Amino acid sequence: MSHTEPRSGESESALTGVELRMSADPTQLSVVRAVAADIAMRQDFDLDSIEDLKLAVDEACSTLISLAAPAAVLSAQFVVVEGSVQVSTKVSSQRSTPPDRDSFGWRVLSALVDSVTTWVAPQDDAYEVHIDLVKRSLGTVDA
Repeated sequence: MSHTEPRSGESESALTGVELRMSADPTQLSVVRAVAADIAMRQDFDLDSIEDLKLAVDEACSTLISLAAPAAVLSAQFVVVEGSVQVSTKVSSQRSTPPDRDSFGWRVLSALVDSVTTWVAPQDDAYEVHIDLVKRSLGTVDA
């Protein structure tokens, strides 16, 4: 059995995505960008779309890092669905407000992807801030 086959009792859908969990620290951003680029390349995204996804994931994670509670864990989950890459990011925060949707960074993020949403969910003694985005492949280009 290879490492990509489901284990006994696991469904095929258990292997449809990738999740990264790391300290909410800017030094970890290169890892998230590399994973985003690799997934987009494997989905045959064109070069511009690959760069757009990398930049969008970087901006989403950077935004969450700026809101993170001390010693928080940043999570980034990548799922491929019908020619698109869906990215769900989240971090624990002491703030109950979502990222500023009027900021320059949010405008850049919105321009790079097909859709982006954010929300805040209450947790035990804190809040969990989410940013989800979707980038669709433009398809192949005829030569």
